[in-house]
Amino acid sequence: MQISLKVYGEHARMVSHLIAKNPHNLYERKEKGGLVRIVFTKNEEHEVQILFFVTVDNMELTKNQTNFSSITHYINDRESAVSSIFCSVLRKAVGTALNGKPKDEFKEWVNYSFPLEITFGPLSTKLTNHELAELFEPLGYELTIENGKVLLPKSFAKKSSAKFITLKAKQTIQDCFRHLFVLIPVMDQYKHYYIDEKEVDKLKRYGEGWLSSHPKRNEIIKESLVFSDLIEKSRLIESKPSEEKQAPLTKKKSLNQWRYEKIIETVKKLPHNSRIVDMGAGEGKLTAQLGFISGIEELIAVDPSEREQLKAKKRIEALVDKPDFLLPTFKWGSLFYYDSELEKKDIFILCEVIEHIDENRLGKVFDTIFTKYKPYHVIVTTPNQDYNAVYDMNEAKRHSDHRFEWTQQQFEEWTKYWESHANYKVQIDGIGEYIEGYGYPTQMAIFSQKRGG
Repeated sequence: MQISLKVYGEHARMVSHLIAKNPHNLYERKEKGGLVRIVFTKNEEHEVQILFFVTVDNMELTKNQTNFSSITHYINDRESAVSSIFCSVLRKAVGTALNGKPKDEFKEWVNYSFPLEITFGPLSTKLTNHELAELFEPLGYELTIENGKVLLPKSFAKKSSAKFITLKAKQTIQDCFRHLFVLIPVMDQYKHYYIDEKEVDKLKRYGEGWLSSHPKRNEIIKESLVFSDLIEKSRLIESKPSEEKQAPLTKKKSLNQWRYEKIIETVKKLPHNSRIVDMGAGEGKLTAQLGFISGIEELIAVDPSEREQLKAKKRIEALVDKPDFLLPTFKWGSLFYYDSELEKKDIFILCEVIEHIDENRLGKVFDTIFTKYKPYHVIVTTPNQDYNAVYDMNEAKRHSDHRFEWTQQQFEEWTKYWESHANYKVQIDGIGEYIEGYGYPTQMAIFSQKRGG
C-alpha cells in the first residue's frame, strides 16, 4: 500500500516541515496494525517527491473478522490494497499534516496551496470511473485512473479490478491528506475496524471546510458511517424541509429487491408451487419473502456456509410470529453434493448463484438438477454482462467472486442447450430497468418440465 506525493514550485521544500519529517532520513515506525515507511525520493529546490509506504501486520487483518469459516479470511486483497487499514496505520505518522500543526515558525504555510500530484494504489473499488471522478473533481482535482497490470493472460488482465489513481491540483497539504483520509475508505467500501461515534468525530474533523459543500456529501457520509443510527446522530446529512414537503424523497429500489419481487411474482404464477427449494439461500433475504406466498407447504433453504445460515435463521426468527408465514427448513448443502431429500420438489430457485461456480462445472450441476432432482420448475437468475457497460464497468465483473458473467447471447445459448438436452422447456425474461441495446441488468430463465416428464 503506498501513496506518492509530488510537490512543485519555489516553496516545495516546505512540505517536509508540514509533515514534520526530515527529508534526509528514512522514517520507519511500527504502528498498531503495521509498519510505516516515509522516504523523500527527491528533494530539490522546485520539486519534492515523498513515498508513504505501509506494510500491514497480517495478524491485524484477522481482528474484528467474524467469518472464520470462509476462505476469504485467508485469501483477500487487504494486505496490498489502499484502504481504511492503510489510513489507520499511516494516520499517526502524518498527524502533523492532518491537524495542520507544524512548529510555530512554519504555521504560515499550513494554508498555502502547493501545486501537487498524488498517486495511490492499488485500490479495489466497486465504484465506476465516473463515480470516482464525482468524488474528486468538485474538490479541484484533475483525475487520472489506470487499471493495474497483472501477470496473467490478456483475457484475465483486462478484467483486473485494481486501480491506480493520480490526482493533480493546487491544494494545501492539510486539505490533501484530509480529502484522502475521508475518501479512500469511501472508495474501498470496507472497514476493518468497529465503527462508532469516534468515526463521526473523525469525519467532522477531516471534513471540516469542504464536506458540507460537496455535491456527493450524503453519499460520502453514508459510506463512511454505514449504520443509520450513527448517520442520524452525526447530523451531517442535511435536508431542506420545504423541498421535502413539496416532493418527498423516495428510495430507489435496489436490484436485489427487483429480483426478489420478480421471482415471487413468477413463483405465484407457476402451476406447481407448493414445495420450494431456495438453493444458495445465503443470509435468507429471498427465503424470508418466499415464506409469505400463499399456498406454500414446504420451503427449504440450502446453503454451504454455516455463517450465512446463522444470519438467515436470525432473519427468520423476526418473522415467526407474522401471520401466514411458513417457517422454512434450513439444510446445509451444496449443488456439488447430491441430496435425495431434495428430489421431486415443485420449484428450485438459483438466485444469483451460478456465476459463483466455475463455468466448466455447471454442466454436472444442471445434469444433476434436471435428471436426478427433477423439480417441476427451475428458476435461474444471473448478471447480464452486456449491461455492465451501463455501469461504466467495461469487461469487469460486478463482484470479485464471480467466476463468469454471460452476455444475453451466451445466456440464451446456454438455456437452449438444456432445452434440447433435458426434458425441460425454457422461457427467458429480464429483471430491473431495461435499456435499449443493453437489455436488463439481470437475466432470468424459467425451466419447466415438458409434458410426460
